[in-house]
Amino acid sequence: MAPSSQWASLEWLQKAGFRVNPNARLCADLEAVQAFAGEWEHQRHELLYATDGVVVKLDALELQHQAGFNAKAPRWAVAYKYAPEEAPSRLLRVVAQVGRTGVVTPVAEFEPVPLAGTVVGRATLHNADRIAELDLRQGDTIVVRKAGEIIPEVVRVLSELRPAGANAVQLPDHCPACNSELVRADGEVATRCINNSCPAQLKGAIRQWVCRAAMDVDGLGERTIALLVERGLVKTLSDLYRLDEVTLASLEGMGNRSAAKLVQALDASRQQPWPRLLFALGIRNIGSVNAKALAAAFPSVTLLSQAALHEPDALQATYGIGGEIAEALFEWFSNPANQFLLQELEAMEFSIEGPAETSNSIGNSSAGLLAGKTFVLTGTLPNLKRNEAQDLIEAAGGRVSGSVSKKTSYLVAGSDAGSKLSKAEELGVMVIDEVGLQQLLGI
Repeated sequence: MAPSSQWASLEWLQKAGFRVNPNARLCADLEAVQAFAGEWEHQRHELLYATDGVVVKLDALELQHQAGFNAKAPRWAVAYKYAPEEAPSRLLRVVAQVGRTGVVTPVAEFEPVPLAGTVVGRATLHNADRIAELDLRQGDTIVVRKAGEIIPEVVRVLSELRPAGANAVQLPDHCPACNSELVRADGEVATRCINNSCPAQLKGAIRQWVCRAAMDVDGLGERTIALLVERGLVKTLSDLYRLDEVTLASLEGMGNRSAAKLVQALDASRQQPWPRLLFALGIRNIGSVNAKALAAAFPSVTLLSQAALHEPDALQATYGIGGEIAEALFEWFSNPANQFLLQELEAMEFSIEGPAETSNSIGNSSAGLLAGKTFVLTGTLPNLKRNEAQDLIEAAGGRVSGSVSKKTSYLVAGSDAGSKLSKAEELGVMVIDEVGLQQLLGI
């Protein structure tokens, strides 16, 4: 006779020789559930594996069947999450990191502490406002945790343990990578280095350029990028295409075979289409989706440059493009160094323009099964990769957005869907799975 409950199923599996969790418990009521959760909040640290909560399930399989599923998870099971683990530590120093767009991020370095299964010694402080909000001083005792059990962050300062006469922590006035004066625009929380020749920014720009969603250059890793910049072999993105096998093979960890493959990969990347190149340029606020929209609306770099510098209204008429992105484009195209880079890329025969009209381009298609429909993708689909699903939607005339709004036509939800699913349900957006998407596509 088949088991009629979750507990009976576990017992059957155990008798049949399967391994089941020995810490599972059958609880008679919610008070017993709460007691179990409270018991394991501390005992979980004695387990041989990491866990951040317990799962509570309806026992009767008939009740499970009646409760059913939503697109994200079963309604008959819920995860009870414990509060993130926190630990105190002594602040050693605050260092400034320079990102690809010049944003300077303060990072706290502290005495290493065990936290959620790993030893942590660094945590982001986000920006100068966060430092001021914490009232962070040199030598302070801080409390750190992992946001979402992943990213270390400073939660608060234990001011009662503060050393006498401790000085306030401040961001530097000059870039730690190139010593240029840092600036902070009115109304922004970010502090920036505006020197386009800054080596830290160049390293970030190269990482963006070679990534899979951009020019997709295999073989150019973090270590090699650092060596190329530090030795002055690459000062602009176009310098990557002046490298030869002999020069690359001389780098530490780069043999003749690897050097030859890298030169071939760089050469092949010249054929990447205009939308990928636009994304690869690393313009602030331009992601891969916005790059496709812009490349479809402005099929060449000349047209996009003209609109960025002189026709902001035309930019903002493009789907998904607002004032912040228009401003970022104006800043980028106003820079003579960037214009010179585009000229060099054109001379190197890069695809800085696409077809004047594309029947299935994002934002431009007036035909197709999904014309006029806006989709958002979330979670992991069982068969399609995210980029494959996006390509199918766009090929059928649909648009793919990164966020859910009232204008969203469909949310395509896979496993482990996150906050986008909750937002879609709240707004009454139609939620479908991969099968539903295939039905809309007629495949």
